[in-house]
Amino acid sequence: MPSKSKAKGNRFERLVVDMLEDQKIKAVRAWGSNGAALGCHEEVDVLVMDKIKVQCKCRHKLANYIIPSEHVDIQIIKEDRGVPLVVIPMKDYIKLLRESTNVESTRER
Repeated sequence: MPSKSKAKGNRFERLVVDMLEDQKIKAVRAWGSNGAALGCHEEVDVLVMDKIKVQCKCRHKLANYIIPSEHVDIQIIKEDRGVPLVVIPMKDYIKLLRESTNVESTRER
């Protein structure tokens, strides 16, 4: 039986895939949260549109400075000597994916 944190991570990965597929964007969860099952590095949890490698992290609480406020659309963060990272609400990310790829329908029901 998986640990509580592992089960929480699995649920989150499935949620991410479901959110994307509900918007007709192809997404596949790596079996066992191991990207090697998808032909990717083991850290990959979800493969979006056969090319975007996603690692899903679920935490009890995020630092407040990471979460975009209601006054901004995105938050760009960077650690010392690190690369800038963009934090964006999932619904906005899905909208960008759809617009940038002209996704019509990839989910079979």
